[in-house]
Amino acid sequence: MERLRVVNLGLPKSGTTTLGQALTESGLHTVDHRLHKHLTRKAELTGQFVAHVMYEDFFRCGDPLARLDEFDGFGEISALHDGNPAYPQMDPKMIEAIARHHPGVRFVATWRDPAALSRSMVKWNNLVRRLKRNSVPGLPVGYGGEEHERLAWIEGHYEFLDTLFGGDDMYLRLDVADPDVRQDLGRHIGRRIAWWGTANENPAADDGDDAGTA
Repeated sequence: MERLRVVNLGLPKSGTTTLGQALTESGLHTVDHRLHKHLTRKAELTGQFVAHVMYEDFFRCGDPLARLDEFDGFGEISALHDGNPAYPQMDPKMIEAIARHHPGVRFVATWRDPAALSRSMVKWNNLVRRLKRNSVPGLPVGYGGEEHERLAWIEGHYEFLDTLFGGDDMYLRLDVADPDVRQDLGRHIGRRIAWWGTANENPAADDGDDAGTA
């Protein structure tokens, strides 16, 4: 039987940490953003960003999850590390390689209202400053500081995913604010979702801001 892997293609602050916790609570060994010591048995991976490991293995052997075989779920997969940003969720070749090597994969893209997501990015530490000073797909250096720039970037990413998958049932755009989010996610991955809530919430969050990770 094909092994279930759940890979989130959502943007930072879209509910990525909440999804990661939900997958963990539902019995999937899940990594979110970075490989902390308590998560992996592989000493050489400790402290590395998930995105960087994915790219290293993609270029080394073609399979972005080759050394991440311990994990069933992936919450936040991007790394906005100064001088070395990596966004696998915006790279069609990376997504295609994961699907080809792991036919049991289910892709999810955590989604929330773009304006609320943009505001959450502003309130999360120095995320917007890092967006401006690093080149990421769709946002060259110097862009991302203005609201309209972030909105165009956010909307463009989810439109890209909708077009890329073209209605394929391996993909779900998951509205984290939908009252039926647990049921929608459970149906998509074929698992009962034991928990859904708010994780990694912004301090003094407003406007219904949900969880995510920088």
